[in-house]
Amino acid sequence: MFRREGSGSQMMSKVGFRMSSVLYSFFLYFCILILNNSIAKGLGRILAIDYGKKRVGLAVTDPLQMIASRLDTVMSNTVWSFLDDYFKKEQVDRVIIGYPRQLNNEPSESVIYLNPFLKTFSKRYPDMPIELADERFTSKLAHQAMIEGGLKKSDRRNKELVDGISATIILQSWLEQNRYKI
Repeated sequence: MFRREGSGSQMMSKVGFRMSSVLYSFFLYFCILILNNSIAKGLGRILAIDYGKKRVGLAVTDPLQMIASRLDTVMSNTVWSFLDDYFKKEQVDRVIIGYPRQLNNEPSESVIYLNPFLKTFSKRYPDMPIELADERFTSKLAHQAMIEGGLKKSDRRNKELVDGISATIILQSWLEQNRYKI
């Protein structure tokens, strides 16, 4: 007579463990394949800029261009040296620049500060693709994110943090809108 080792539930858990191990192996293989493919394609990061008269919020994607993260906030008069250094260190595929609009979709008054920046950017980096993204309500959304994140009121007054989070919101919104276009 044949004897079975272990009960049915033990057999199922061993099968389940083997199955999850196989799925996990396929998952790891898939991740490595995607990573190697993106490296082979030479994917660079996407940089977002929230330009203001005093400060510039900067955000960047990971090399796979999936997640937006706050990079830094710099003073407007030092943005060119920051960008020069960053473009030397990192491969950047495109730059998303927040473009201020009013509710009626007309450009807001603050474009008088942004347009000279755009012109200079195009001259300094002629091969870098630029896309303009609607930045309406990003400061309001940044404040809301800070409240939901549990930041103290004194920390929420930090305008550098608000500008950096605004740039991150601009970039994340752009990524979500263009997820299947890249």
